[in-house]
Amino acid sequence: MKIEIRKLDRNRWCIPKTGPMRVPGLIFSSDSLISDIQADQSLVQVANVATLPGIVGRSLAMPDIHWGYGFPIGGVAAFDLEEGVISPGGVGYDINCGCRLMTTALDAHEIRPFIRDLVSNLFQNVPSGVGSRGPLHLSPKQLRQVSVQGAAWAVKHGYGEPSDLERIEDRGAMEGADPTVLSERAFKRGADQLGTLGSGNHFLEIQVVDKIYDPEKARAFGLREGGVTVFIHSGSRGFGHQICDDFLKLMAADLQKSSLVLPDRQLACAPLASDPGRKYFAAMACAANYAWANRQILMHWARETFLHVLSISPRDLRMNLLYDVCHNIAKKETHRVDGSDMPLCVHRKGATRSLPPGHKLLPRIYASTGQPVLIPGDMGTFSYVLAGAEGAMRETFGSSCHGAGRALSRSQALKQAKGRAINRELEDRGIIVQSRGKKTLKEEMPEAYKNVSDVVGVVHETGLATKVARLRPLGVIKG
Repeated sequence: MKIEIRKLDRNRWCIPKTGPMRVPGLIFSSDSLISDIQADQSLVQVANVATLPGIVGRSLAMPDIHWGYGFPIGGVAAFDLEEGVISPGGVGYDINCGCRLMTTALDAHEIRPFIRDLVSNLFQNVPSGVGSRGPLHLSPKQLRQVSVQGAAWAVKHGYGEPSDLERIEDRGAMEGADPTVLSERAFKRGADQLGTLGSGNHFLEIQVVDKIYDPEKARAFGLREGGVTVFIHSGSRGFGHQICDDFLKLMAADLQKSSLVLPDRQLACAPLASDPGRKYFAAMACAANYAWANRQILMHWARETFLHVLSISPRDLRMNLLYDVCHNIAKKETHRVDGSDMPLCVHRKGATRSLPPGHKLLPRIYASTGQPVLIPGDMGTFSYVLAGAEGAMRETFGSSCHGAGRALSRSQALKQAKGRAINRELEDRGIIVQSRGKKTLKEEMPEAYKNVSDVVGVVHETGLATKVARLRPLGVIKG
C-alpha cells in the first residue's frame, strides 16, 4: 500500500488526513532517512493508528521508525481518557523495554588492558540469551511484590541504593499496578527471569565519552570526555511478553462483538474507560515495574563485576546511575491541547519521554537541565545522551526517539552477514563483543540499523531534545 507524504520542512513530513483517518500523521525525518522509512509498511501503520477512536492531535513517528506489531516502532499517539482507547500493540510485547546509563570515575585508558576480562566476566555474571534464567527464583508472593514495588523491591533486597530511585523514571514504580489481573502463565514466565538481559537488541555495553556538545549539562549529568560509562538495554522479559499476548487475545475477541472496524487486527484495543482497558493498564504497569527491577539488578551485577575484575573499591569506581528511561509504555499525562490542559493516555512504542527543564515530572536533580534522554546506537557505532527540550512538549506530547531504528529485518541482516565474522570485524575496530551465538551478532550487525547520528540530528534540529554527549563502545555483551 502506497502512502502519500508531503514534505513540510527540512525534518517534518505529513500524511494528510484521508479516508477513515481521524487525524493527520506527522513524521520526523531527514531526506537521508526517509527512503529507509518508505521501504517498509511503517507509514501505513502511522495512518492506521490515526483511525483509532479518541486519538488527539496527530499520529506521530520518530526518525527511527520501522515496521512493528500494529503500531510502528518509533510511534507515538495520545488518546482522550473518556473516548479514547488503549492498545497493547501501541506499547509492544516487551513492555518497558528501556535503557539505563551509569557513569564512573574511571578513564578509558585505565580499563583498556582489562576490557577483554571485563566483557568475559560480565558475560558470565549477567545471564543473557533467549529464554535465559537467572539465579533469582521468585515465589508468587515475591513476584506480586516486584510487580507493585518495581525498582524499590530490588533496592530493598540489596541491589543498589535508595538514592538510585531518584534517577529512574517514575522512581522505578508505575502507579496502578494490580497483579490480580495477571494470568498464571505470566507468573510462571516471570518467576525466574528477573535479573536477565535477554536477547536480540538487548545489550550491556562498556563505553567511553567520546564527545561533549553541552559542557554545562554534561557536568550536571556526570559526563566528561574520556570517562567510562556503562549502558544497559533490557525490558520485562517473558513476563511482559505474556501480559501483552494475553490482552491482545482478550481484546481481539471483544472486538469481534463490537461495531468498531479496524484497518489491521494487530491494532486490537479497548476503551480506556472499559473493564478490559483498565485491566490491561494495571497489567502493563506490573510489567513496567518488573522491567525497572530487572535493570536495577543488572546494574548491581555490572558494578560487582567491575569491582572484582579491576580489584578496586566502590569509592574508586563510583559507578552511579545517571538515569533510567522506559520505551514501550502507555502513560496517563496532562498535555496542552488547543490552549487547554487535557488528561491523555500517551502511547510510546519505541519512543521515550523528553521532558524539558522545569517540568513537574522531573526529579529535582534534573529540574534545571531537562530529562536525560538516552539514545543507543548499534554495537559498532555511537550512543547519545540528550536533554529534554520544550519542542517535544509542543509537538510530540513530550516524546523523542529511542534508538537508531532497524534498516534491515533480521532475516535480511542474516543474508547480508552470510560468511562474515561480525565479532572479528568489531574487534578490528577496537570493540570486544561476546554473545550467546553468532546468529545474534549477525542479526544485530551495524548495517542492520539506521545511522544513529542522522537520527539524533533530526531530534536535535527539531528541538525534541538537545545533544549533550556522544558515547563510543569499547566492549559489548549480547544475548
